[in-house]
Amino acid sequence: MSRESAPAPSPPETRREVVTETLHGVDVDDPYRWLEGDDEAVGEWVDAQNAHVDEALGDDLRDRLRPRFEDLVEVADYGPITVREGRYFATVREPGADHARLVARDAPDGADRVLVDPNAWAANRDDDRPPRSMAWYVPSHDGERVAVGVTEGGDENYDVRVLSVPDPSEKRSGSEAGESDSDAAAGYGPGVEEVAVLPERGRVNAGSLAWEAGGEGFVYVATGGAADGAQMDKEIRRFRLADGPSEEVVLLEHDDQHVWPRVTVDPDSGLLAVAFSEMVGGTEWYVHVDGDLRPVLTDTDAETSVRFHGGTAFISTDHGAPRRRLLACSVDRFREGDLSFEECREILPGGEGIIQSVVPTPERLLVHRQRDAHSKLSVHDRDGTHLRDVSLPSYCTVTWVSGNRDAPEAFFGLTGFDRPSAVRGLDLAVESGFGGDASDGEPKLASTELDSVELPVPDDLVVEQRFVESTDGAEVPVFVCYREDVAVDGPRPTVLYGYGGFRNSITPSFGRFRLPFLADGGAFAAVCARGGYEYGEPWHEAGMLADKQHTFDDFVAAGEALCASGVTDRDHLAVAGGSNGGLSVGAVVTQRPDLWAAAQCAVPLLDMLRFHRFLLGESWTTEYGHPEDPEAFEYLRAYSPYHNVDPEVTYPPVYFTTAASDTRVHPSHARKMTARLQNEVAGGPFLLRTKGETGHGVGKPTSMIVDEQTDSWAFLYEQLGVEIGAGDRDDDA
Repeated sequence: MSRESAPAPSPPETRREVVTETLHGVDVDDPYRWLEGDDEAVGEWVDAQNAHVDEALGDDLRDRLRPRFEDLVEVADYGPITVREGRYFATVREPGADHARLVARDAPDGADRVLVDPNAWAANRDDDRPPRSMAWYVPSHDGERVAVGVTEGGDENYDVRVLSVPDPSEKRSGSEAGESDSDAAAGYGPGVEEVAVLPERGRVNAGSLAWEAGGEGFVYVATGGAADGAQMDKEIRRFRLADGPSEEVVLLEHDDQHVWPRVTVDPDSGLLAVAFSEMVGGTEWYVHVDGDLRPVLTDTDAETSVRFHGGTAFISTDHGAPRRRLLACSVDRFREGDLSFEECREILPGGEGIIQSVVPTPERLLVHRQRDAHSKLSVHDRDGTHLRDVSLPSYCTVTWVSGNRDAPEAFFGLTGFDRPSAVRGLDLAVESGFGGDASDGEPKLASTELDSVELPVPDDLVVEQRFVESTDGAEVPVFVCYREDVAVDGPRPTVLYGYGGFRNSITPSFGRFRLPFLADGGAFAAVCARGGYEYGEPWHEAGMLADKQHTFDDFVAAGEALCASGVTDRDHLAVAGGSNGGLSVGAVVTQRPDLWAAAQCAVPLLDMLRFHRFLLGESWTTEYGHPEDPEAFEYLRAYSPYHNVDPEVTYPPVYFTTAASDTRVHPSHARKMTARLQNEVAGGPFLLRTKGETGHGVGKPTSMIVDEQTDSWAFLYEQLGVEIGAGDRDDDA
């Protein structure tokens, strides 16, 4: 069905209490300001909205979709490989399990030794407690310890647990031999010991924790908690195993709300380097020497990352190269400070492809580039000389790369619209007999599959990349995938997905929960809107601040092109996105309500005149502009979805989702927008699902993901008129 479907049940009543603010001489009405709170009245309203979703979606459609989605998680999932001194660390989610386990291996394809199994934690065996998940891990350089980040209810206020990594020859019985009342004792593999627990260290993550060279401790960035409004208060701390958590040393306090520190340590020299970067701005680098921070690369707008290996500091930067280049200097020179880009030697110049990452090994560099939003891999000498390209399929994404610091081996994740995620390995020492394809005349290095998600991919799945013209003459990439042999009577039901912000690129990825939709005749499209990083920093800057409208223009251009090409029409086209992508959805729904048959809007920003007042919002003003700045206020007000709802316009059905424990985007954005649409305009239905005991998306149990996907796709099937099993009947005919 399209928007002419049977009317949905009436939404719950929402009281209207207009608050009027005068901002830069303009009176701005906010009739649902009270939904920014967390009192009992708001809780009752949220509960009523959840009940309304259940009534509107109904059980029949969800009951028919759920088994198809449950089958799709009955396979194993595999995370990146991290190598430390002959130990290969990885995460593996067993078929049907809610959480991935952390394992260690003696070889890339060796047997798994379980270190951490969150499925066994008491919180995850009690339906009355918020789920507890392991969101990240960082092994020490010698592989004998590992720090893991544990979050409860997805709130991203992490406990850091420090664990021993047993030698495989040890025969101790570990916690599996008996059960304890404490979460700490349960869920660890044989021989694993909990060395220390650092509770509630805020938003520390794998990129802001670095082990010291000798493994005696680590340096990390701690923050305050969301409940105290202190997420922006940051400290760089040193933790030593011998001293314990109570004796941590604060190296630096940092309260700039727009800048986030990160740390890295050279495993050879022990040099500690500290970076300070705005979320979308430049990066300044310092080294911590003799108790002080010494400036190295400062006073620059360039975005820069540094990796130490074998006495060399490899510096990836967009200074002088919008699509990035790779520079290098000695670690000793980096330690001296006051370094300029000009005195570094250039290893890889900027080119058509964007350098995403570089992995050094003893004699080689593995380089990941993206060109037209899909991946290329190449192998180089350490001086930058190109040796071979790596054989990759068309329209694929390399999701991560890692290497062995001590041996010529590397690993990467591979996916695509028609390719379930896989973990692959490379032998970088190979000089001949590469064994890959030679389609362009040059032999390519073949990789070895180590692990892969075992899901069937239909032979008739078509993947295309198209380019559509948007405002200012921009040529915007759009990926389209569909089942060629599934007959459709008329336009295909189509979902257009996008993001468009914060340098995040939209690249080919496998979505297991899309498979039933494609089998039932649907098409999936992804737009690489400006604001992302598909073509480097110029592409990002073309969709930020005063030019943010370009992002929305690109969504609209993609939607119109899909209709014009005959893939779909306006009665069968949905738009979807989350977080910043939820802002994009809200903007294009309010600007072009006639173009969409439905919209999905997840954990969105929608009130762009107050986003800076909540949670991490102030740090995003470098991307969007600050509402307290008169110039920024004008362009923010021009597209802010909440402030551009027109009572005279009919809007398509919208399914909003948010989370009670989201510590990034406040749930009031979705609440207020839902209330305004439900009470002030025609169209819809306008639905809001609020999930409890989860946050912005980190650490969700698989069972919760299945529930969410069932609801989301049930909404789309209903609004787009998708008939369950249509493709199966065509196959049987």
